[in-house]
Amino acid sequence: MDYQWYPGHMAKARREMQENMKLVDVVIELADARVPSSSRNPDISRISENKARILLLNKADLADEAVTREWVRYYEDHGQRTICINAREKKWVRPFFELVNENCAAIRERERKRGMKERPIRAMAVGIPNVGKSTFINTIAGKNAAKTGNKPGVTRGQQWIRLNKDINLLDTPGILWPKFEDPAVGQRLALIGSIRDELLDNVQLCHILTDYLKKNYPDALFGRYRVDESLDYPKLLCAIASARGAVKPGNEPDTERACAIMLDDFRSARLGKISLESPGV
Repeated sequence: MDYQWYPGHMAKARREMQENMKLVDVVIELADARVPSSSRNPDISRISENKARILLLNKADLADEAVTREWVRYYEDHGQRTICINAREKKWVRPFFELVNENCAAIRERERKRGMKERPIRAMAVGIPNVGKSTFINTIAGKNAAKTGNKPGVTRGQQWIRLNKDINLLDTPGILWPKFEDPAVGQRLALIGSIRDELLDNVQLCHILTDYLKKNYPDALFGRYRVDESLDYPKLLCAIASARGAVKPGNEPDTERACAIMLDDFRSARLGKISLESPGV
């Protein structure tokens, strides 16, 4: 299956993002800590390449902590300032504001020397769908300034939000890019919920997930469902369906429902803290 999703509103949002880029001082990019590379839109990187940028690896509470540390080292070694966050918590907010001010210090100094009146920093929040951008904004704003939802495509328009007296933030819709050159990127984005589930073949997607778990997190399925992980996929799916009570009339395993349960368990870390990619792999 070709995991692609690029509806018309994303093409429009990309154009608006490019037009508004000249208005901002710093770009705040959110990526998913479980897939830090696959969840970074290359179009956004190109549009914002001349701006100061801060990378936030959100949903770090759902990712493999050891792998996330590798990613932070990787990005820092490549000159990308990076913070790991759980957008629902607040302990990262002060370091975040300090990093924004640090990144914009040169701009403030340049404007001061020109005799310009000090103004709020203008930031832009960017990222792919369902990466937690609206939750991040509501946490730093201290109010429900952005609409949230546990599905992609909730934010459709751009809006300016005053975070405090020093920073104004332009919220932008989550956007993907027209074509994934590597099919594995689309698979990873489908697994974390950045592509609408209605467009996916969940049975095939769970096959990809179970193969990955067997290889990289061999105890995850047994730990959650108490099933024999050595079973082939059809039998394994039936075993998971039985373990979770996903049965049709006649006690027939409901494999579609079992797949929905497994995807939800992965996305909420009930299968454990799992990362789907590592630096250099």
